[in-house]
Amino acid sequence: MSAFTELPDLAARSLGGGAVAANDEFFAARDNLVTDAPPGFAAGTFGAKGQVYDGWETRRRREPGHDWAILRLGAPGVVTGVVVDTSHFVGNYPPYASVEACGMVGYPDPAELAGADWTTLVPRAALRGDGRNLFEVDDPHRYTHVRLRIYPDGGVARLRVHGVVVPDPALFPDGQLDLAALEHGGLVVGCSDMFYGAPRQLIAPGLARTMGEGWETARRRDDGNDWVRVRLAAPGQVRQVELDTSHFKGNAPAAAALRGIDTRVADPADEAAWFEILPRTRLQPDTRHRFPVDAVPTATEVRLDVFPDGGMARLRLPGRIAPADLDRLRRRWSESLPPAHARQVGTAGTRPARAWWP
Repeated sequence: MSAFTELPDLAARSLGGGAVAANDEFFAARDNLVTDAPPGFAAGTFGAKGQVYDGWETRRRREPGHDWAILRLGAPGVVTGVVVDTSHFVGNYPPYASVEACGMVGYPDPAELAGADWTTLVPRAALRGDGRNLFEVDDPHRYTHVRLRIYPDGGVARLRVHGVVVPDPALFPDGQLDLAALEHGGLVVGCSDMFYGAPRQLIAPGLARTMGEGWETARRRDDGNDWVRVRLAAPGQVRQVELDTSHFKGNAPAAAALRGIDTRVADPADEAAWFEILPRTRLQPDTRHRFPVDAVPTATEVRLDVFPDGGMARLRLPGRIAPADLDRLRRRWSESLPPAHARQVGTAGTRPARAWWP
């Protein structure tokens, strides 16, 4: 498994990704490409156009050319790797594919995207059927859309576009935002246990619809407690802590605490460098808790401790980026833009950045 797959899927439907155009989707809709759930298959399930596939599938080409689909990234950013998933496509997968990307301002329509300045992220490469084809990407620019080309036709179950979220700072001009949010660039960097649910779901957009959409640990049989560490979307001061235990009724933590650290000046391994944001506080099952926070230092990372174990649906950290840090982030954002996008927004875009903040 390549390390890039541990980063968020920028094209995921749960982040707002979508399939905006395709030249053909005769057998199966392009929208399936961005579905969060793994692709499924039920043999012998036929519709008016044949076997039903959980993916994007074009008709058999009888003329020269190839097929394509354009995806909007729900969270624009720097792409570090792509997965072309052909699961369950055996005799009908494309033998080759390539992936391109572009950076656009606003909300372009298919005609505007067709005329965009596209950059190749993955040159034409061979695919294997019924499997996950992984391709690392080495490009430091921020992109908003990707285009999948398949040669000459066939079916692809999912297109995963992993990378580092680089949000537009114009969306929070006064520096106020949810510092932990995945869609702003928050990232889980460690946890003690994720037996029942992945910790990245804590910072996903929206409310959890079920217990399965949160983070849940195994039952502890010792004197310890579980924890998760989140790198914030930007250096900032937390003003409120929201701990949402919705849907966790017999398995919510009894209490929780939150600490912060500025990793630019301190070592996370030094316990004394962490400062308190929320002291150990009792929690209720199936409840959205909101706790105001008095003035605390700037943090780049937080650690949520739950006592002793259990599950939590969401972690929200409304806060504010300091003006100096916000100016620094604006500069790094402009430096990450590909040339065509930089011209659109009137920036130089000459020194690309690998991440949202150093």
